[in-house]
Amino acid sequence: MNTRQYRPELLAPAGNMEKLRIAFTYGADAVYLSGKKYGLRAQAKNFTLSEIEEACKIAHGQGKRVYVTVNIFPRYSDIDELPTYLQRLQEIGVDALIIADPGVLMLAREHAPRVPLHLSTQANTTNYLSAEFWASQGVKRINLARELTWEEITKIKEKTSAEIELFVHGSMCMAYSGRCILSSFLAGRSANLGNCAQPCRWKYTLMEEKRPGEYFPVFPDDRGSYILSSKDLCLLPFIDRILDAGIDALKLEGRMRGILAVATMVRTYRSAIDSYLENPGKFEFEPIWTEELHKISHRQYFPGLTFSNYEKGSDSFTSESYIRPYSLAGVVKEIIEEDTVQNKSTAWIEARNPLKKGSELEFLGHGVKTHRWVADKFSLINETEAEEAKPNEVFKITVPFPLFKHQVIRKKTT
Repeated sequence: MNTRQYRPELLAPAGNMEKLRIAFTYGADAVYLSGKKYGLRAQAKNFTLSEIEEACKIAHGQGKRVYVTVNIFPRYSDIDELPTYLQRLQEIGVDALIIADPGVLMLAREHAPRVPLHLSTQANTTNYLSAEFWASQGVKRINLARELTWEEITKIKEKTSAEIELFVHGSMCMAYSGRCILSSFLAGRSANLGNCAQPCRWKYTLMEEKRPGEYFPVFPDDRGSYILSSKDLCLLPFIDRILDAGIDALKLEGRMRGILAVATMVRTYRSAIDSYLENPGKFEFEPIWTEELHKISHRQYFPGLTFSNYEKGSDSFTSESYIRPYSLAGVVKEIIEEDTVQNKSTAWIEARNPLKKGSELEFLGHGVKTHRWVADKFSLINETEAEEAKPNEVFKITVPFPLFKHQVIRKKTT
């Protein structure tokens, strides 16, 4: 592999326009998003066609890319409107379509022939022959099944002409390549049509037939049982091996996650990737990267099935609920003034959670640089001072370090 030419893509989730802007601000090379139909995250706000067009303008103006998910497994009633939708996405200029169903692939080749095709992990590609089949059908990039070991992934990479993409961080589905009907049975919401109710995250107990009303937890845990609920994937400790293998794209999960998670994931993986590319032969893992990822809402991390043999005793299921050490404090909306002489910045901030005078706020910079500031006063938009800022309230601050638009601010929850 020519390390000078190798530039893996960092692919981030964009559940709405704000997440898209923040993902690009913190260093994502591309984002994936969904229209109002045909994606696998119906509960995200998602994008209208006009918003997808705007998203492409934002991305292309920065030399970045937008991929649109069309990865449901469509039923008969979903087919009629797909050709027009695909044609419109081609007119808009999206950079790729993410698909899983062979029928959708056929329609895409016919109605959006100029748009590159990426294969979703839902297609559960587990060997190089399958990868080559999809490549022969016009697929440019394949997101491999999450069930694969690292040895299997590297073999596929060596033997296929298609680009290889891996999920490296985020929630894991307990079903085979995400193909689950549990939600359909328990909630009447099809996961394969993008409307999963995530019943694997629910609490379960046992009830013996002759003891109605007596419930027994499967595990002795006061929060119930989580036998279906996977830990969260984190392959950051193996980033050098992933990049040594020349994997083409590293994908972050999380269109349903908040902007604090998006900003933290993107800037952390960006920092690690850039550090590797600067000097692959002398790459050293920085502990701060792991520390940063532990500051977002997450379940216990594990290396998935990809590197499970490297973590002895690793169990993919967890009885722990989400760990939330930090919360979103606010976002920098506009820069009012930059004083480079005195190294001061004045900006309008939008609070996202209640903020009180004396709160220590952390401003997430580029790389993994973080500035801390104790709020001394809140000047509201009408220039009056207040002891606190309420959610969605806009206030002015002056801090002794540089700020930038769309910068994310966090605070400890305890």
